[in-house]
Amino acid sequence: MSFGVFIHRFDSIYDDSPAERYQFPAQYLGRVSACVGDWIVYYEPRKIRDTRGYFAVARVARVVPDAASPGMYVAEIEPGSYLDFVGPVPFSDEDGVIERGLLNEDGGISGRAQSAVRPISATDFDRILARGFHEAQPELPRIGPMLDADLVSFGEGSQVPFIMEQPRLRVDQLTSRIVRDRLFRRVVLRAYDKRCAVTGLRLINGGGRAEVDAAHIRPVEANGPDILSNGLALSGTAHWMFDRGLIGLADDFRILVSRHVNDPDSARGLINASGHAIVPPRPSDRPSPHFLKWHRDNVFKV
Repeated sequence: MSFGVFIHRFDSIYDDSPAERYQFPAQYLGRVSACVGDWIVYYEPRKIRDTRGYFAVARVARVVPDAASPGMYVAEIEPGSYLDFVGPVPFSDEDGVIERGLLNEDGGISGRAQSAVRPISATDFDRILARGFHEAQPELPRIGPMLDADLVSFGEGSQVPFIMEQPRLRVDQLTSRIVRDRLFRRVVLRAYDKRCAVTGLRLINGGGRAEVDAAHIRPVEANGPDILSNGLALSGTAHWMFDRGLIGLADDFRILVSRHVNDPDSARGLINASGHAIVPPRPSDRPSPHFLKWHRDNVFKV
């Protein structure tokens, strides 16, 4: 097993769904197979406008031939392992290239940087995670206590014993539901500017807490991933209605009101004037039609 980097772009020609599957040609079979059972980082190339750089982490469950595409293979992502970074990590910064293993003997960037799949050292993997999950100002929960003191920070300043153990300690934290919920909330609220997608309200209470939840479109209990495109920022009432199928979203983000709502006029009064959910400007951050359809088919009450 080994850590790896998978290159993915939002407009990929491959049949990819980062939280579920990664399609690739046979030439990368050996490299991808080496990552089975271990963690990989997703990277969006620098040539992409407004690139996200290194943007997420996931664990590879297994590799299988793609029955629908001869000569292609699929790396299946372990359910519940995908997680977006709190902030995208650039290819390089003032300290140089983040992925130091890409440097050649002369200090230049080697041809390995062009590979769609490549191995990555534990040290480079740890450096990317530390920056991707660094929270200078952690997002406070809407209600409830402050962040627990025993939640270890992913920041590079964390007090973690023995440097070679850091990657394993950090990926172990990624399996914690408490940690994942906190990071998912941070990612969603940041993308939606702490504004409810349904009501359009952006309310911050006296304690500095945003009065919105980070809602999963396909819930965790139904194998919904912690990916931004499976998330919505919703106020308490809108979240309650969405989870109970009283409101839903069409693929064009039009807000649907169930006929089962006992007071439809009041329900429609909650919806912002556009009648459509207020979503992030970047297409890759918006709710995925894949998850919206699941909600309509399994939760929304027609």
